[in-house]
Amino acid sequence: MENGAVYNETTEPQAKRPRRPFGCTLRHLRGWRLPAKALQAILSLVAVICEEIVEDCIACGGLYFFEFTSCSAFLLSLLVLCVYCTDVYETFGEEKVQKV
Repeated sequence: MENGAVYNETTEPQAKRPRRPFGCTLRHLRGWRLPAKALQAILSLVAVICEEIVEDCIACGGLYFFEFTSCSAFLLSLLVLCVYCTDVYETFGEEKVQKV
């Protein structure tokens, strides 16, 4: 008897995980959370665009602060959407995601 025949009879093939496009899942952002995060990303992007329209300013400190906060909000909301709507959440685990 060959070694391959023994192992083929007793082992089961590994089940393949279902393929999702880009690993997208809405399992972790259900209900009102997904539209809220998407709206946050859209509004912060609109804020960045509106800030870039301003050509001249007299006291630019507030405008620079607004640019920093709106750009930071946009990038962080995209990060949250990417983490919770892809396989990254399951890859790193809930504890590590909650720590971050």
